Amino acid sequence: MSPDTFDLVVLGSGPAGEKGAAQAAYFGKRVALVEKDPHLGGAGVNTGTVPSKTLRETALYFSGLSQRGLYGVDYSIKEDIGVRDFMHREEEVVRTLRALIGANIERHRIEVVRGAASFDDPHTVRARVQGQPDRLLSAPVILIATGSTPNWPDGIPRDPLRLYDSDSILHMDRIPTSLAVIGAGVIGCEYATMFRAMGISVTLVGGTERLLPFLDAEIGDRLRLQMELLGLRVVLGQSLEEVRLDRPQVLLRLKNGEELEVERVLFATGRMGATTELGLERVGLTAGPRGHLKVNEHYQTSVPHVYAAGDVIGFPALASTSMEQARVAMCHAFDLKYKSRVSSLLPMAVYTIPEIAAVGETEESCREKGIAYGVGRAHYPNNSRGQIIGDMSGLVKLIFSPVDLKLLGVHILGEMASELVHVGQSCLYFHGTLDDFIQIVYNYPTLGEAFKYAAYDGLGNLARQREGGETVGG
Repeated sequence: MSPDTFDLVVLGSGPAGEKGAAQAAYFGKRVALVEKDPHLGGAGVNTGTVPSKTLRETALYFSGLSQRGLYGVDYSIKEDIGVRDFMHREEEVVRTLRALIGANIERHRIEVVRGAASFDDPHTVRARVQGQPDRLLSAPVILIATGSTPNWPDGIPRDPLRLYDSDSILHMDRIPTSLAVIGAGVIGCEYATMFRAMGISVTLVGGTERLLPFLDAEIGDRLRLQMELLGLRVVLGQSLEEVRLDRPQVLLRLKNGEELEVERVLFATGRMGATTELGLERVGLTAGPRGHLKVNEHYQTSVPHVYAAGDVIGFPALASTSMEQARVAMCHAFDLKYKSRVSSLLPMAVYTIPEIAAVGETEESCREKGIAYGVGRAHYPNNSRGQIIGDMSGLVKLIFSPVDLKLLGVHILGEMASELVHVGQSCLYFHGTLDDFIQIVYNYPTLGEAFKYAAYDGLGNLARQREGGETVGG
C-alpha cells in the first residue's frame, strides 16, 4: 500500500490540531488531519473546556445563585430538574461548536481522515478504522496534537455508574444528592462549586495544604472562603486510602482515618498525554512518565520534522495556549514569516463559582524574586455594577512596582473575571502603570471601572507606607 502524500499530517482535531492545520493550509499547504473520535474538536469542545463552562452557566441558572446579592435568593434548585435538563444547554453549545470547527476545516480545504493514528515510520502515519482498510499518510512535517486523557489513580476500582473521571462525568445517569470530588486542582474545584450550586452535598478532597497553590494566596484563600459559604466542605492535606463499593453508597476512607459515604465520586486527579497508542518508538521518540512529549521553543520534538503542541506537551495545557503553540510550530516548520513565538504573558482563568482570573506576578512570586511591590484593591460591593449584579464577594487586585508604578500582576475573583483580566493583560503587555488606569475613562456602571479604583487604592497604600517609613513589598 503506497501512502497518500501531503505537506503536513496533523494528529488530533482539538484546539492545537485544528489551528495548526488551518495555519499551514492558509499558506497553501496540503494538509491531512487524522481524528479517531466521531466528533471534531477534541477535549476542548467535547469533554473538557466548553462542556464544563457551559454546565457552570446552567448551574447558575437553575440555582438562582447569580441573584444571591440582588434578591437574597439562597442557593437552591429552582425546580426538580433531571440530568437531561442539566445537560441540554451543554449539548446544544457543543453541537454548534463542532459545526463551526467542521466549517473552518472545510473552508481551509483540510482533508479529515477518520481513524486511530500511529506511526509506521518517521514520515508515515497509519490511520486505522475498525472494519475498514487502513490508510497510510506521508508528509515531510507531522504535528502531534493528540491531547490528553484523564488519569485514573492506581489501585482505584472502576464503577462507571458511581465513579467518574472528568470525561465520564458528562454521562452521569442522574444528578446525585451527594458527591465527593477527589483532587483539588482546577477541574476538581470547578466541578465541586458547580455541583454545590445545584444544591448537591459536595466534599472536595485535595492533597495540598492550600487550594490551587499557583494562585495569589489572598485569592486562593478568598476562593476557599466562598466555597465554604456555599456550603461546600473542603478537606485539604489528605489523600484517599480506600474505596469500597460493596454497599449502595460509595465508602471513601481518607489517610487521616475519616470515612465519607456518598452517592457518586469524581476523580479529578490530573490528565495524561495521549501518546500510548502512537507507536512513538518507530519515530525515535519517547514520552515522559505522564505521557508528555518534550519540545523546544519552536515546538519541535527531538525528531526535528515532528512537532507537538497542546496538552500532549504538558503545562500549561490550556486551549488558548495550545492554539498559539500550534500556530508557532507550523510557522517554524514551513518558514512562514508570520508568528515566531507564543507570548510570555499568559492569562489564566479558573471557572469556579466565583470565577477567578490572573496574569503576571503574585505577591508570593514577587517575594521569591526579591521584587519590591505594592498592592491596590477594589471590591465589587463598592462598585456600581457589582451592586447591580449582586456580586458581594468580588475583588480586583493589582500588583505594581513602587518605583515607577508599572503594573506587575492582576488577580480577579468574581463575576466576569475571565473577561476583565484582559484589561490588565493589555496594560502589562504595553508596560503600563497605575496612572494609565486612572487616566482612562471607563463606562459607568461597569466592573471595568474597578481597575481605576484599585489603582487609586494602590497609590493611597503606597503614600501611607512611605509616610510611615514602611518597606514596600516585603
